[in-house]
Amino acid sequence: MGDEPLGPGPAMAAYAAPPPRGAAFDAWRTWESRDDAQGVIAAGILAANARNVQPWRFTVDAHAGRIDVYADLTRRQGALDPFDRELYVGLGCALENMVLAARARGHEPELRLLPEPDRPEHAAVLRLLPGEPVPSELYDAIAHRRTNRGPFLRGPLPGPLLDEIAALAGDDPGGPALRWFAGGAERDRVARLLVEATEAVIADEGQSLAGHHWYRGTDREIERRQDGMTVDTQGMPPLMSTLGKLLPAPSRRTADRFWLRNTRSVHVATAAAFGMITVSNADDLTERMRGGRLLQRIHLFATARGLAVGHLNMMTVRADRERELGLPPRFGKALEELVGEPGRQALVTFRIGRPARPAGTSPRRPVATVLGTDAG
Repeated sequence: MGDEPLGPGPAMAAYAAPPPRGAAFDAWRTWESRDDAQGVIAAGILAANARNVQPWRFTVDAHAGRIDVYADLTRRQGALDPFDRELYVGLGCALENMVLAARARGHEPELRLLPEPDRPEHAAVLRLLPGEPVPSELYDAIAHRRTNRGPFLRGPLPGPLLDEIAALAGDDPGGPALRWFAGGAERDRVARLLVEATEAVIADEGQSLAGHHWYRGTDREIERRQDGMTVDTQGMPPLMSTLGKLLPAPSRRTADRFWLRNTRSVHVATAAAFGMITVSNADDLTERMRGGRLLQRIHLFATARGLAVGHLNMMTVRADRERELGLPPRFGKALEELVGEPGRQALVTFRIGRPARPAGTSPRRPVATVLGTDAG
């Protein structure tokens, strides 16, 4: 592969791993066949979200053309997300997919965040108004997008391409923005801090336990839970993934050591650049969802260009844990220094690059499971 990323068509075909067999992966195969509101929801449940917890529920009023989106608080991550930062970012990712799907299917989407301020679990209302179909390469990328935890090909990405991705944030000075760490001392510092934050997470018994809770080690468990982290999504070579599924599930400590080793030797070592989405107030639920929408746009744009994105949220995870426990704000201060702009705060961080191999497909709960009559 040369210095330029592949074009949209061959790029998505090359880097989309086909979903494995089983009902836990049917959502990837059937989402486009659903009509109207359920088709919009089917797109939403394929969105990026931390550790594949899928923190969403939906209700539909077909007569009014209305979808209500709720935070599923039973799917919180506890010590790994004590203030629900990642939960609401994941909801924002789902909303971006839903807006794109609504437009592609001939609706004019009208989105309202937090319609009941005193009921924060009611995350959004999406109305499907009459409109004309608006196709887009981002919509086309939904089924091909994967979070990639494997190695990337070495080498930088072109500056104009990074600028094009940053422009996905739009020009609202109060909205979410993207900051790149693409080279030099800044990039090296981010890499070092991400490794140190990973060490801190696995040394924290509560956070280690919370992370291992979402690991699904057998096909039977994957089919039963239809969520979480699996062997196939860990970025290992195909042979190692096959062997991993034949062996007993790793212990929590073994899994922690694998994560730290991969963070150091794969995730930060092969990243072409690190990205950070910033907002004016990372505690504001609306800003978290708006930041999540931007994160999903980045994912989809990267997919359409033959690139891959992997979440690296260890610094924000540790900063929130420091606040929860009243610890010295080691990573909180580091994030503040990395942002380097008064009035802006870090929301999420990620890596980007050219993938060395396709990423595995995560299980997803189907529309029928996340659709209810009363999500409150």
